[in-house]
Amino acid sequence: MTSKKQTQGTIVILQHESKVLKKNPLGDKHIRDVIAYLPPNFDEDKQFPVVYCLTGFTGRGKMLLNDNAFTPNLAERMDKLIARETIKPMIVIMPDCFTHYGGSQYINSIATGNYEDYLTQEIVPFVDENFRTINNKNSRAVMGKSSGGYGALIMAMRHADLFGLACSTSGDCYFEYCYLPDFPKTFRAVDGDPDTFVKKFWREGKKGKDDFAALNIIGMSACYSQNEETFLGFDLPFDLETGEIRKEVWAKWLEHDPVRMVERYADNLKSLKLLYIDAGAKDEFYLDLGANILCEKLKEHRIKYKREEFDDGHMQISYRYNRSLKLISQNIND
Repeated sequence: MTSKKQTQGTIVILQHESKVLKKNPLGDKHIRDVIAYLPPNFDEDKQFPVVYCLTGFTGRGKMLLNDNAFTPNLAERMDKLIARETIKPMIVIMPDCFTHYGGSQYINSIATGNYEDYLTQEIVPFVDENFRTINNKNSRAVMGKSSGGYGALIMAMRHADLFGLACSTSGDCYFEYCYLPDFPKTFRAVDGDPDTFVKKFWREGKKGKDDFAALNIIGMSACYSQNEETFLGFDLPFDLETGEIRKEVWAKWLEHDPVRMVERYADNLKSLKLLYIDAGAKDEFYLDLGANILCEKLKEHRIKYKREEFDDGHMQISYRYNRSLKLISQNIND
């Protein structure tokens, strides 16, 4: 009697108690869900490659499983792609790196917590211990959109020993274009007091038209311009009284721009099996231009990459995960 082939994967939610995030500066929880998609027939006695999917700003792993009548969530997307043999069976991990400021950018910060260490030193080993993974960098990929795409680039640059494949869809880069336009909006929204603004943001249901832009700039400041001598642990990149850009703070931001980071991490990037840069030609934050500039830097340093552009903006583009997953499947070791 032959066993019936499964067509639907399984969602497993494990709780992980983090030593890294314990007593983090914002008091965010240190016991978090680690969500895993296990492919159909995972019960077979074999090991599987792993894809880490990082969410954008204000997102966490659970949102990738949201029910939508018109758009498949990530698990449904995986089921369809595997059933059509568009991709090979793979485990997908959806971590939670959310913070009180909306996100961590997947880097360490004295103002938010050490989320880079959390992901690389705790979650990756935790996943390998709890699931039948292929514990090898070339069998481990990272992908994401927006801030998740930025996180994928950070992992590719600084942790190529863990992640051998990286896909960034509309990832934050060339900060002059994607962040600077929101500085004056933030200046007006915070009205000289970013701490009070954040408290009000969480307390009040209705948000002002620039409130999310302001939270984004505050969240980025907590990651890019940390300052242990200040009350909040970070500096905003403009003067709170006049709005004038603070050049010394802005310079700290630019150190975290993937365009500027290429030279520092060229050798790591050259070691990747796949580096995929994707962006919409109508991106509202001009991340298509950022991707162009980033790829020019990659070219200068003779780093192999694949660049694509699609006819869309920044929002409602989860369908681009299909392309990342297909490329990962074609290049990942199984």
